[in-house]
Amino acid sequence: MFLVKGVRTTQATQQRVIYKRLWGHELKDKKRTETALKAGEDRAILLGLGMVFSSVMMYFVICITMVRAYADSLLIDETTCTVLNSSLTKEINCSYNCGSDCWRNSKYPCLQVYVSLNATGRIGLLSHNEEMLDVSSECFYVPKCQKDHTAVRVLIQNISDHLKMQQQVRCFHDPSEHQASILLKRLYGSASLLHSLFWPSCLLSGGTLIILMVKLTQYLSILCEQIDKAPK
Repeated sequence: MFLVKGVRTTQATQQRVIYKRLWGHELKDKKRTETALKAGEDRAILLGLGMVFSSVMMYFVICITMVRAYADSLLIDETTCTVLNSSLTKEINCSYNCGSDCWRNSKYPCLQVYVSLNATGRIGLLSHNEEMLDVSSECFYVPKCQKDHTAVRVLIQNISDHLKMQQQVRCFHDPSEHQASILLKRLYGSASLLHSLFWPSCLLSGGTLIILMVKLTQYLSILCEQIDKAPK
């Protein structure tokens, strides 16, 4: 009888040892899983915060460049212009870089384009865009200064011939007539502005969504633990 009790005691002890080992392995696996999940959640939150910060910086850069230029521009009214005259006038001196601390002189022809606004009948000089208007208020297009003066002249002549063939072009002007200049194209129009704001908006939405998903996962995990620990 004592032998049977000893055998049973030994079996019970072995079962308890096996149970403790299995339970220890389960606890270790659970801790490893929780550690891995927490590290993944931390990386996901950092990724989301990085995306949000990058989008805010992009918004800042766009606002101080494109949005400001768009808001300050007076040439906003789009209409149709009739090309009255397109001709090459005077030669303008310029300098091009020929190497380290080396600058040489060259020339380019000034293309003057006179147009008439069909809406008001006002006549004015046409500029290609705001950048060209800042460089020269007289010339329609200011090319990059090059050594080959003949190639530049051919380029400007082709632009002049193209405008003469078109005759009717879309243009932008100041409806209040405070600014006499007329533009063929706007550097920062509404379409380009919306296109530039699209990508930072996607980045901001993606980063915010990642952070919200991680926080929702953590909340649901805590809620499940509380339900498991609740007395039944």
